[in-house]
Parts: sequence; C-alpha cells; structure tokens
Amino acid sequence: MLNKYFINYSNNNYTLLLKRCVLLCVLFVGFSTFSQTAPKVSTKIDTTSIKIGDQITFTVTVETDTTAQVIFPEGQTFSPLETVEAFATDTTRQNDRMTLQKIYALTQFDSGSYKIPAQRIEINGEGFLTDSTRIINVANVAVDTLAQKMYDIKPLMEVDKSYSAIWKILLLVILGLLIIGGLLYWFVFRKKPLTEEEKVALLPPYDRALLELKNLEKSKYLIQDEYKEYYSELTGIVRSYLEEDANVSALESTTDELIGKLELLKDAGELKIDDDTLQQFKRILQTADLVKFAKSKPDTSVAEQDRQSIEQIVHKTHDALPEPTVEELMEQEEYKEELEKKKQKKKIIYASVAVIGVLVISFAAASAYYGFTYVKDTILGHPTKELLEGEWVSSSYGYPPISLETPQVLTRQETKLTPEMKGSIKELQMFSYNSNQGFFMVGTTSTTLAQEVEPEFNKSIEAFIKNLEKGGAKNIITKQEEFVTVTGVKGIKVFGSGKFPVPGSDELIDGEYSILLFGGKGFQQQIIINWLEEDEYAQEIVDRILGSVEVKTEL
Repeated sequence: MLNKYFINYSNNNYTLLLKRCVLLCVLFVGFSTFSQTAPKVSTKIDTTSIKIGDQITFTVTVETDTTAQVIFPEGQTFSPLETVEAFATDTTRQNDRMTLQKIYALTQFDSGSYKIPAQRIEINGEGFLTDSTRIINVANVAVDTLAQKMYDIKPLMEVDKSYSAIWKILLLVILGLLIIGGLLYWFVFRKKPLTEEEKVALLPPYDRALLELKNLEKSKYLIQDEYKEYYSELTGIVRSYLEEDANVSALESTTDELIGKLELLKDAGELKIDDDTLQQFKRILQTADLVKFAKSKPDTSVAEQDRQSIEQIVHKTHDALPEPTVEELMEQEEYKEELEKKKQKKKIIYASVAVIGVLVISFAAASAYYGFTYVKDTILGHPTKELLEGEWVSSSYGYPPISLETPQVLTRQETKLTPEMKGSIKELQMFSYNSNQGFFMVGTTSTTLAQEVEPEFNKSIEAFIKNLEKGGAKNIITKQEEFVTVTGVKGIKVFGSGKFPVPGSDELIDGEYSILLFGGKGFQQQIIINWLEEDEYAQEIVDRILGSVEVKTEL
C-alpha cells in the first residue's frame, strides 16, 4: 500500500522540503557571545622542518580549574598531517588550578608546506580552538643520482580480472541443472525396460491369445482342482481375443448372445467360420458356465481338450477374418500416432511439474533460510534493497567538509539567502540525494556564520519541527541523544517518526527521520535523512551512513 505513495515522491519535492527545512533552521540559529574565561589553551611544536616520514611533537597545554572537565580530540583530526600516536594526558595540580598536557606525534609522507589545523578542546562543554597558523615544512630525502642509476617509469600492466567467484556460481548452477536433468531423464524421458506383462500387452491380439493359452497349459489349476479359475481364464482369453480382433462385444455378453453375434457375422460374410466350430465353441462356453455357476467338475482330460479346442477356434477365427483394408490400416496408424502424442504430452506435463516442484522447493528452502520477504524482494525487486546492495560512494561535501558514505553521490542544491539571513550567514552549501522510487532522502548542509559564535542547536531543532508541521506532517515524535563520530567528534542526534504528506494526495505515510548537528565557533553542519517506516533495507542504509559520518572541526 505504501509503495504506491513513495514511488511518486519526486526529486523536486524532496529538494524543496530539504531547502525549506535547512533555511529555516539556519534562520533561527542563535548566537552565544564568547567571553574570555579562566581556562587557557596553548600549543607548541618541537620543530617546523622535517624530512618525509619523520615525526614532529605537537603539545597542547590547558590551564583550568581542578573541577573542570577537559576533552582532547582523538583520531585523525590533524589532516593533512597524520596522527602517529596520541600519548596519555599528563596532569599537574597546584591549589585549585591544574595543568593538562597532551602530546601528539605527527608525520607526513609527501613533501611540501602544511598548516597544522586548529584543534577543538572542550572545557566544561564549551569549545576552545587551538592556533592553526603553524606551518610545517616537509623536505624530500636527497637522492644521489650519480651513484644511483635512474630508470624509466614502467608502463601500466594489465591484470586479468579474477572470475573465481563467477565460476563458483556457474558451477553451482550447472550442477543444479545437471541434477534436475538427470532426475527428469531417469523418471520421465528414459525408456524403461518393459516387464513381462507389458511385453505381452504390446503383442497383437492373435499372438497374445496363443501365448496366454500356452501359459494356461503350464498352470497348476487342474492339478489343484481349481476348475473355476481354469475355465474363467480360458473363456476370458477367447472373449478378449474376439473383442479385439473380430470387433465383437464378447466380454459382457452371455453365451447365447455371443454365439448369436458370431452367427450374424457369419451370415453377413464378415466371418468365414463353419457351423461345427461355432457349435464346439458354444459347448465349451456352456461347460464353463456350469463350472462357474453350478460347481460342475469335468474330467481333467475334458478340461485339457477344451483348451486345445479354444486354441483351434482362435486359429480358425483368425484365418476366417478378412484382411484389413488400407483405410483400416491408416486408422490404426493414426491411432498409434495419437497414443504416442498422448505419451509425449504426459512426459511434458511431468517435466513441467517436476521443474515447478523444484522451483517451489527452492523458494521454500530459501525463504526458510533467508526469510520470505528477502527472497520475494530479491526476485521481484525493491527500491531501497537495490540501493543497499549497489556500489556506494564515499565523499566530502561542503565547507567545513562533511564526509560520509552514501548509496549514490549527493548533488549540490542551489540556495539563495534572504536579506535577513545574509546578516548572520556568510555562506550556505547544501547537497542531497532523493530516491526516485522510494521515500528515502539524505542531505548535508554546511553553514558558515558571519561571526565566530557558537550555534544554538535547540533553535535549529525547533525550526525544523515547526517547518515539518507547516508542511502537513502530523504525530511527529522527537527524541534526542548525543552522537559521536568514529574519530570522537561529538554532536547532537535528533530522530523520531511521524506521518508525512504525499504531494498531490491527502494521504499520509508513516516515515522516520534522523538529523545530526555539529558545529563550533563560526560554523554549523547538518545531516538529514528520512525513510519509510518498517523498511528494513532503508534502516540498514541509515545505519551504514551514520556509521561513516566524519566532520572537520575547523574553518
């Protein structure tokens, strides 16, 4: 139900919403005046010139009250210089004052002149920036070109791409197809060896009748006094033969009805058989009726003679039948072809059922292992799942830069500052990405203030929420907590959920949002993300983006 709404969410609508939110946020940014306080921050370095790969010692000294809480920067915050090691903080106390000393070992592997960036020191929650005017000169290592022979740069070498993973997948697919093909061949298409009963059933009626009479002769019916079974099988053989070869409905006919039908065929010239043979056949059928219904028991010799007589009757009947016409032979051939087509059709049906069965079993197994929703979305496709599994982009946006990893690159958004905003904002840079097929958006904003003052985040948050409500959002739930980047930079995370409007419709959809706010004297940085509620793929995307966020703390 929600898909039909968020699929229609266009890039222009997202961009307009992002601009309105951010512009109102920065409009309400408060300015807290900076006054000289008791804490004192100073820095020093042991040298301003090093060779490539050598290290310099950068020392930060803080003098403050013994009750103050001091937080030094951690991680790679000295870019373009690299932090080799951050030593433990050295603390000395004297009366109600204390001196904290933090030493960093820095290096650089490219020659040139580099400025040590200002570092943000937090004292009782207030930020203090160190001096950033120190220049470090990194010199090349001298190379004796006379003693060392120089060689041309070697050309690029083409390396064959590794297809090991593709080959593994192909081998698994081929193995699966071979297994399915083998099962289909063995159970459907393979010509199975015929059983004795099937071989007998394929014989012509005349040959089959003679064979069955020979088998009856070898039976133990007469030895075991099973005359009823003997005569039942004897008359069944001859009746089946007459029905198939002479086209006489013999199986369901009584003795008199069967003899009457044969006489009609004889009189019509369709069966050239003499009267003695008919009378002899009638007598055998009557004897069989007495044995089956009156429990009569003839001599064994009579029973054997009756079998021989039936064999002679089959011979005479076969000889008395006229040769089949060309039309009859063609009908028989068409009948055989029709039977073959039916068999082929059955094989195709069996094969289709087998393939469908394998697919159903595979789908069920995959659903049991990975989950039904994941398998369904993999087969049918899902917009945010495709974003999650696509190739991600790592980049920095704006100034001061915001570094993060996103499914797609963020594009710059043109913004115009109002005359009222120009008095407090020096520069505003916005970047965003909006999914064409999903209620998903990520954007960054870097704001440079006209004065070096601390931004008031609370006013920015209030402005953002008011702008959402003005746009038609309802039931907005807001939560707030501290957010720390991977390198230890602290910020504020505001997150929650609500019902957001769909452009061109009165419907509201359930969505979630998350805002990260960073800043210092003279600047503010924001990251805004919103996505569809209960979209597990979007939640994974958000977690991955938040885990990659990094910001610079200097202008």
